[in-house]
Amino acid sequence: MPFKETGIPGLVIFEPKVFPDERGYFFESYNYNTFKDAGIDIKFVQDNQARSTYGVLRGLHFQMEPYAQTKLIRAIEGSILDVVVDIREGSPTYGKSFSIELSADNKLQLLVPKGFAHGYSVLSETAEVMYKCDNFYNKASEGGIIFNDPSLAIDWKIDLSKAQVSEKDLKLPTLADCKHNFVYKAQ
Repeated sequence: MPFKETGIPGLVIFEPKVFPDERGYFFESYNYNTFKDAGIDIKFVQDNQARSTYGVLRGLHFQMEPYAQTKLIRAIEGSILDVVVDIREGSPTYGKSFSIELSADNKLQLLVPKGFAHGYSVLSETAEVMYKCDNFYNKASEGGIIFNDPSLAIDWKIDLSKAQVSEKDLKLPTLADCKHNFVYKAQ
């Protein structure tokens, strides 16, 4: 089975089957039927791609309902530490973070459902990140949590004193002060 549970309801790691040979490799980075057969029936409508250098830290971001997004995230070049925080009110893992290294080498992907704040730090000299979204971007619904919220104690695996963080992300609130409208629904 190419899907692995993370211990946080709805948050899943996807490990595609890779077919290497003397020419290189081939794999399906996404196949609707593979996901649907595993009970994950999502229609993706937007792909995003970002290139960053070592020490860039993006996040933690989300979009509020009704524009919330489920994301399927992967690194197509280099390596990142992908981090999510469960912000679904009533979730048994509310306020818990999860991190995983996603890289061009390991080809792992993280399926992040609605109700999570998401961010990443770049661990390699450069990294290209691509992610699918099941809803279109809506600027008015943007929200976020400051990356260094002491209540989350996230280890971003980079020197935070040298991290490259946008001005916008530096102004984000803590989890305790963050406004969102996510409610956990048991599956």
